[in-house]
Amino acid sequence: MSLSVRQLHPMFVGEVSGVDLGRPLHTATLAELWRAIDRQAVLVCRGQDLDDERQMDFARQFGELEIPRSGRADVKRRLRPELSDISNLDEEGRVRERNDARRFDQLGNRLWHTDGSFRRIPAALSMLYAHRVPHPGPLGGGETEFVDLRAAYDALPAATKAAIEGLVALHDIAWSRAQLGFTELLFGEKDVLPPVPQRLVRMHPGSKRKTLYLAAHASAIVDWPLPDGRLLLRELIEHATVSDFVYRHEWREGDLVIWDNRCTMHRGRAFDEREVRDLRRVTTRDISSTLDQTA
Repeated sequence: MSLSVRQLHPMFVGEVSGVDLGRPLHTATLAELWRAIDRQAVLVCRGQDLDDERQMDFARQFGELEIPRSGRADVKRRLRPELSDISNLDEEGRVRERNDARRFDQLGNRLWHTDGSFRRIPAALSMLYAHRVPHPGPLGGGETEFVDLRAAYDALPAATKAAIEGLVALHDIAWSRAQLGFTELLFGEKDVLPPVPQRLVRMHPGSKRKTLYLAAHASAIVDWPLPDGRLLLRELIEHATVSDFVYRHEWREGDLVIWDNRCTMHRGRAFDEREVRDLRRVTTRDISSTLDQTA
């Protein structure tokens, strides 16, 4: 059976079938997946059988792996340092307490964001695999929502496109966490991850479409008064996250979802945190800062 892609949203998101991602990909299949990523920005791959090694091996076929913030040698972890632990489990595999500092830090993932934009060389692709998912409940089922920032850019008035062309935003992990009142950063970010500049509008290299580059990490517009810059960023995020641009993914165990951080935002949703939610993410690095890329 050959690889096929079924459209899940009018603007983006494709469901992939006909490929076992736990095995090395043929060159032609890898190229086909890249074309699907460039077109759809988010790919849903159901029914995959991946352990941590196979997930990392799959991701390495798309680029250099990014080490998560918690991947430092002095940080006690449940998983290997190459994996982002998108779970509610502590280092011993127990459900985290409500006042656990790592839980507070992870609540930042429920803000609209793009992975790794607070690094000088930001993230390219993220690949999140579901080991265990909670049952749907009154609070939700831990879904993940995605937006297509290319479509959001296309829908802007011409005057707004002209006004924001060439603007640069500062991205700062401390700012995104502070929005929730969590100012005690866990992994020494103030020392090793200072604010970095990124283009507000960039050219997506695969689709050759212009895209907004937004995130909860975006804290200011360079050379603008701070209040004006934050208002612009908030207004653009509100514009980009209207329902027409949003896909809501309901997780099943065995799902691998791939998304392109260069042209999407995403956020996690609430769930009953007495239940286990164990998802693990591998992320590839982009090739350079957005400032060094064609606008």
